Amino acid sequence: MIHDKDYIMRIVKQFSELLATMMLGKNEGELKDEQTLFETQMRDVFKMDFDELSAKSVEEITEWVEAKDDTHQIAYYELLGNLFYYKFHGVPDRNFAMRAKLFYETWLQKSKIFSLPVMSKLTELNNYLNEAT
Repeated sequence: MIHDKDYIMRIVKQFSELLATMMLGKNEGELKDEQTLFETQMRDVFKMDFDELSAKSVEEITEWVEAKDDTHQIAYYELLGNLFYYKFHGVPDRNFAMRAKLFYETWLQKSKIFSLPVMSKLTELNNYLNEAT
């Protein structure tokens, strides 16, 4: 069982790293290959595609994360923040921005880590949300 949990966390971290690389524009592969890798990682971690995940309410997603081991929740919240932030950059959608902000804030609270990159993303998201209203 411990081995299974390590595998899951490795997949979560790999997906987070993939998103970070894609957001920074340091991807060197073809767009088609990256999309395939994104979809594969999405299915491995969440057992659904992004459309299915984004159709879920924040409460449902949070419940799903909270059902995980306490030690894994932090990685999931960071991944969800990165995921919705990445999608927000592809399609500037208020819903994606609000979710990215919420999951980043939850990650900051649970991890108790001060992260300049996350703070920068939160500032960007707040600016977008304030302009949109």
